[in-house]
Amino acid sequence: MKHIKLLILGILFGIILSKAEIISWYRIYEMFKFQSFHMYGIIGSAVVISFFLMQLFKEGIIRDEDGNKIEPGEKEKGFKRTLFGGIIFGLGWALSGACAAPLFALLGFSFLPALVVLLGAVLGAFVYGLVSKKLPN
Repeated sequence: MKHIKLLILGILFGIILSKAEIISWYRIYEMFKFQSFHMYGIIGSAVVISFFLMQLFKEGIIRDEDGNKIEPGEKEKGFKRTLFGGIIFGLGWALSGACAAPLFALLGFSFLPALVVLLGAVLGAFVYGLVSKKLPN
């Protein structure tokens, strides 16, 4: 039953992404050319909502399905890794016209290019896993 709830949540998330035009290549193109506030408003809203949800996690108000407190993990801080990771992610986003979440919604619309981008993302994650120990920071 737990997996059915997650499937329904994923379907609703895909519908929201498509109705909000987040999966639109043109909207992403507008954003990177600073021609429209649409995507910046959505991203800003997501940041604000995430901030408040993290506070609820930290206070123990939101718990996992077993009632255990969810502890955010400690991350190593590093300016270089954040800068280079952001640049690589942004370049991939600008070139492909999609970030991770909309890829699956695009696949649902049967866009073949989304499959190519998804395979590229999986390959990139695999290569990162192979070389991550050798990277600075």
